[in-house]
Amino acid sequence: MNLPLIHLEQLKKYKKSFCLLFLLTSAFLAGTFVAMIQTRLTSSAKTSSLSNHVLLPEENWGLSFPEEGKTPVGNTSPDKLKQFDAYYVGNPEEKSIYLTFDVGYENGNLPKILDTLKQRHIPATFFLVGTFMESEPDLVKRMVAEGHSVGNHTWSHPDMSKITSKEDFFKELDLVEKKFNSITGAKMQKYYRPPQGKYREENLQMAKDFGYQTFFWSLAHVDWYEDKQPSKEEAFDKLIGRIHPGAIVLLHTTSSTNAEILDELITKWESMGYTIKPLEHLIQNS
Repeated sequence: MNLPLIHLEQLKKYKKSFCLLFLLTSAFLAGTFVAMIQTRLTSSAKTSSLSNHVLLPEENWGLSFPEEGKTPVGNTSPDKLKQFDAYYVGNPEEKSIYLTFDVGYENGNLPKILDTLKQRHIPATFFLVGTFMESEPDLVKRMVAEGHSVGNHTWSHPDMSKITSKEDFFKELDLVEKKFNSITGAKMQKYYRPPQGKYREENLQMAKDFGYQTFFWSLAHVDWYEDKQPSKEEAFDKLIGRIHPGAIVLLHTTSSTNAEILDELITKWESMGYTIKPLEHLIQNS
């Protein structure tokens, strides 16, 4: 049975409309699919960038401990930091420990810490701020006389990540160097630790330009609140449970807990096969 001509024309129009609708729908779906792929690729690139520990414009040094006894994961990798003569951990294949202390002021605990180190023949590095050097020159002299390294923790302990001027950055370090020289008659070792671990990539480069090596840390505990000190058990839980080959240990000399446990802590580390060495050894073997 033949369809009337008018019906055939309508069918042709419907066919054209359907084809046009099909093409538009296909284009829309294809565009959506491409956008999804691009979004996933962008997200993947960002994730990859983070997993490779690319430095962000500014950082607060931080660590995660996926497995006790193993090197923790820092904000960035040892290889990335090494481009700036910076370190947070030593050789992960060597059971060496690097004992460092941040020194902001004296409250009676530092002499006991120095006594223990002297009795045990243990080398340490003390990172000093300017106010301590002004108020305690005899303790600075004692550190040097007993064979310890003295590093630079800046003159006024500012947030160094906020300093963008090379001149201002250098001034914070240079004042400490000059004070150290006036007290001891010696040149300060070019070891730098950013206050509170705050830094920018540009700061690390500035420190390197001034001949400094920057030291973060791979093991610490919350020991800086003078009126809220950790118990011996809490301190040992962190400092023994998380010790690892190549560890740069950060302690504060204001901590009464640290002064109390240091001798026993050293004994426990040594019983685990670790040897405490100076930072110079880390630099030479990294």
